Amino acid sequence: MIAVDGPSGAGKSSAARGAATELGLRYLDTGAMYRALTWWLISQNLNVDDPAVVAAHARQPLIELSTDPARPAVTVDGADITAQIRTRTVSNAVSAVAAVPEVRAHLVARQQAILAGACAAGEGIVAEGRDIGTVVAPQATVKVFLTASEEARAVRRSADLAADPGATPAVTRDEQRRRDRADAAQSAVASGAIEVDSTVLSLDEVIALIVRVAGERGFAVPGHGTAGPPVAPPRADPARTG
Repeated sequence: MIAVDGPSGAGKSSAARGAATELGLRYLDTGAMYRALTWWLISQNLNVDDPAVVAAHARQPLIELSTDPARPAVTVDGADITAQIRTRTVSNAVSAVAAVPEVRAHLVARQQAILAGACAAGEGIVAEGRDIGTVVAPQATVKVFLTASEEARAVRRSADLAADPGATPAVTRDEQRRRDRADAAQSAVASGAIEVDSTVLSLDEVIALIVRVAGERGFAVPGHGTAGPPVAPPRADPARTG
């Protein structure tokens, strides 16, 4: 199991997916679960800033995630919301939802079940988020904490939101700062984690670094031999929570 943690805009989603693809592993975007729940609450006109309201509805929607890194789809109650969960509206509300203890307990349990299932099947998995190496999977074989300068993170996130004319680097930086403060409790560097500053690294360089470290820790690396037992390719079966 590989855990990739780090703040928004550091590139952990792309790096984790790329590493999973290179290594033939499954992929779990834990943040997508929190985003999916946030999107659903907003779609139901529920107050995401009221912890009691959020807690009361945390288990209501059926959230499904593909663990295939080539097709990281997200559905809620059967509807594909893969694109909708990446909007600024969801990004600016997800921290409040993720901070609710009942939400964390429910989704962390689901994440741990998905990870355990992948490992039991002998497939292996790359999981990314903010507290994978500290809370969700402290037993992970490889732990990476991926970060970048505030400016680089803002520019990257703004580029992701290019369709939104209001998502300038300056506005994105301010929103990012608020998220960093709100998510501070879930953003500690895990014990034994390799800290990687991606400010001046390309995505390919970050992926290569994760793959190299994984190979050293016993994962099969296609084209580069193996330092451990082979890992089966990922299945496209969705991971469910709800």
